[in-house]
Amino acid sequence: MATVSLDNVRKVYPDGQLAIAGASFDIGDGELLVLVGPSGCGKTTLLRMIAGLETVSAGTLRIGGRVVNDVAPKDRDIAMVFQNYALYPHMTVAENLGFSLRLRGTPRAEIAQRVDEIARLLELEQRLDARPAALSGGQRQRVALGRAMVRQPAVFLLDEPLSNLDARLRQSMRVEIARLHRRFGTTTVYVTHDQVEAMTLGQRIVVLDRGAIQQIDTPMKLYECPANLFVAGFLGSPAMNLLRGTLHAGDGLALATAGGTIPLGAPPQMDALDGWRDREVILGLRPEDLHPLAADDPAAALEARLEVLEPVGNEVILHLRHGDLPLVARTPPGIACAPGETMHLGIALQRLHFFDPRDGARIG
Repeated sequence: MATVSLDNVRKVYPDGQLAIAGASFDIGDGELLVLVGPSGCGKTTLLRMIAGLETVSAGTLRIGGRVVNDVAPKDRDIAMVFQNYALYPHMTVAENLGFSLRLRGTPRAEIAQRVDEIARLLELEQRLDARPAALSGGQRQRVALGRAMVRQPAVFLLDEPLSNLDARLRQSMRVEIARLHRRFGTTTVYVTHDQVEAMTLGQRIVVLDRGAIQQIDTPMKLYECPANLFVAGFLGSPAMNLLRGTLHAGDGLALATAGGTIPLGAPPQMDALDGWRDREVILGLRPEDLHPLAADDPAAALEARLEVLEPVGNEVILHLRHGDLPLVARTPPGIACAPGETMHLGIALQRLHFFDPRDGARIG
């Protein structure tokens, strides 16, 4: 196990394209850290720089306290799991699992012992003589994980390892990866574009956009206190509602939007919002913080027309429109409203988010 440290690490390609703009963060010994962001944000490039598959244009990269900017991948004591498994089709599961150990000249008895141990751990002991073509997608992914684990590296690097699996297998493999990390405690860097994977696996998450780090924090801190509009809109499914309007003060605060005025009472950010009165702000509301209420309920803050109702078992997703502004609410099942009808909604006033419309930064 080892720490990984990035100090103002940059990646600029020969054509001048900036892929990573000054990444600085530390990954603790035994930590599982997730790099997440949309396609093209630089997360895989950053992972490949840690692996040594991409050169570092500037800055310092350390693994276990050792500067590795110019160290070959094979000498970094890392193991990488790729999106496409990269198994040798002519080899059996046992041969695939032990291949890297054979390259290193590990004694045969030790290879057999390690392969048997990993196979039992990953429930592959009955498939050791099978070739990859005879395996399911989940089994192939477990072989790819096992091939990395058998080396007992200081750092695991996983590049979207579950993206080729169906939804059910992805869920089971997420649990498997979390269980294996708890057992072995190996420092792990996991790349994904899937926010569910990021939120459920990561002890901390690095959110990237266009090569720049937007925020680094624990999953719930990112969800409850996004640093800017990008993080607010990227994490959460359905995404956060974002309403642009002018903030007014009277008997409490109110937001004048294109769909009408929304009373906001006295939110926790009152002091920070003092300089924003009569100015434009963006209000963020998580779907679960909008609650259907009776028409005569004094807590109702706004009206919206229900357009689409999506029942998904334990909850219902409501797609609404407040004037011309779209809204999404998440409610328990049993909602007594049909598409086309007007709903009255209350707001969780203690869970409001405010953003600067100029640069997207969080207010308060």
